Amino acid sequence: MDFIERQFQLKANKTNLKTEIIAGITTFMTMAYIIFVNPSILADAGMPWEGVFMATIAGIILGTVAMAFLTNYPFALASGMGLNAFFAYTVVIGMGVPWQVALGIIFLEGILFIILSITPVRKMIVNSIPMSLKAAISAGIGLFIAFIGLQNAEIIVGYEATMVTIGDLASGPPLVAIFGTIVIGILYALKVKGSLLWGILAATAFGALPGIGVTPPFDGIFAAPDFASWGQVFGKLDVRGAIDIGLIGVIIAFLFVDLFDTAGTLVGVSTQAGYLDEDGNLPKANRALLADAIGTTGGAIFGTSTVTTYIESAAGVAEGGRTGLTGLVTAFLFLLSIFFMPIVGIVPGAATAPALVIVGTMMMSNILKIDWDDFTEVLPAFIVMITMPLAYSISHGIALGFIFFPIIKIFTGRSKEVHPLVYTLGALFILYFIFIE
Repeated sequence: MDFIERQFQLKANKTNLKTEIIAGITTFMTMAYIIFVNPSILADAGMPWEGVFMATIAGIILGTVAMAFLTNYPFALASGMGLNAFFAYTVVIGMGVPWQVALGIIFLEGILFIILSITPVRKMIVNSIPMSLKAAISAGIGLFIAFIGLQNAEIIVGYEATMVTIGDLASGPPLVAIFGTIVIGILYALKVKGSLLWGILAATAFGALPGIGVTPPFDGIFAAPDFASWGQVFGKLDVRGAIDIGLIGVIIAFLFVDLFDTAGTLVGVSTQAGYLDEDGNLPKANRALLADAIGTTGGAIFGTSTVTTYIESAAGVAEGGRTGLTGLVTAFLFLLSIFFMPIVGIVPGAATAPALVIVGTMMMSNILKIDWDDFTEVLPAFIVMITMPLAYSISHGIALGFIFFPIIKIFTGRSKEVHPLVYTLGALFILYFIFIE
């Protein structure tokens, strides 16, 4: 116990062992879907499902443990959704790049990130984000994470005429999610510790009732892992093949999206956790970004796509997680999931969806930090917030914010209020949209 206190400074961070454990379990349950979804996506690119399953968990453990010990922040990392789809469907299937070469691209991207992280560059980028945009990023991630939850619950579904519409609320998944949201909402309002976790468990149980049929039937607890399958992807990256002038655009695309997805998640969740200092900067930002880079580089060696900081970490923060111990608990549970896959897979997406909606609700409070009397601050902030869920991308929301912010400041005679790096990044984002995106 003394080691835990010395290492993670629980008292200084106004938390305790019980809170950190509950927060770690909550984060794990809200992001456990990735160990099934990521292998399915990369399998479409010709990679063996079982091998990617093991690689995904290995990447989570490496990145999350690195974050815990380098920063003492409660952030979990895993193969990024969106980035894995870009890897599989655009690079491998669309461009015809072998998946081994694509892993080599991810490895090179990770090396570039490590170089940028041990220099002041990435930290400068994160801390140059205007305070209004930082608040907007946090609120936008709140909208985004709630939107993901509503989709997972099939409350919001695709519709050709309007792109999205309301689902069949009388069907199983929406009923489970609505039940879970009500349970969590009541428990959270009553300030019950572990409300998100209890709500997820209650929704899972509700989904198993006759007539609901959302929670799959119980099929045991233990399953022996297939470690041999990992050898099909471990160390199979082709770095030499990735060093090709024709693939420079792909590397830059991965670099940009990963950089600003990570920066946005770090800023957004850190704002919610109260980590930003009085100047709006994130302490230990360079270490957090280094942990992310280590996860990406190691993940490529393990056999998975880009590893990045997960917005579901906000669920653990909402439960009171404030130190790296939260991340260690999450990483340990992912390690156990190798041996207990049947019980991990029993929690349906509809049962974890309420936690995402509730966390999104809480993160929206950050819009109060925007100066609503200054329209040069409000419009870029709104663009950031609305773009994230509608474009399904944190990085695109940040990109448009960086473009709008300096332009409006310049033409209203307030150019001196803009950090020089914001001008540079705004110009780079314009070029990115024209030539790469």
